[in-house]
Amino acid sequence: MSSIINIRGALENDLLAILNIYNDAILNTTAVYSEEPHTIEMRKAWYHERITNGFPVLVAETEGKIAGFCTYGHFRAWPCYRYTVEHSVYIHPLFRGQGISKLLLRPLITIAAQNGIHAVIAGIDGENQVSYQLHQSLGFKQVAHFKEVGFKFGRWLDLLFMELLLDEHK
Repeated sequence: MSSIINIRGALENDLLAILNIYNDAILNTTAVYSEEPHTIEMRKAWYHERITNGFPVLVAETEGKIAGFCTYGHFRAWPCYRYTVEHSVYIHPLFRGQGISKLLLRPLITIAAQNGIHAVIAGIDGENQVSYQLHQSLGFKQVAHFKEVGFKFGRWLDLLFMELLLDEHK
């Protein structure tokens, strides 16, 4: 990483860049179990839903470009899950492998703890060793392995759940 990476709250002007990063993940990876690209209207609705619920959306910016983003949201909609969130982090293909995911996730975890969140869940494709190792390095532990629950690119996909209990993370 030769450039300075600035982590900041996402703004509405960042949504096109966020959309492009997310659509790349949909079209070219198994990081998102979806097949149809999203529209800018969908991204705007997603952003406003996050902000309205008090959920952070962070971006990594370098030299005026958005290199990646992360957020968290409801793990499940029922009230007794209110202290548990599921997070996501996506990096632009040109910036992968530079440690930006960790730079984004550390402040996201801090924000979650400050907001009274108890557990942070990560859903990771079973073949994504890079993401698995990233989460392990941040203290996440694997708590579930769902076999063949997704189907994309003509093959069955396993989904792993990793969890970080924030009370133990301090």
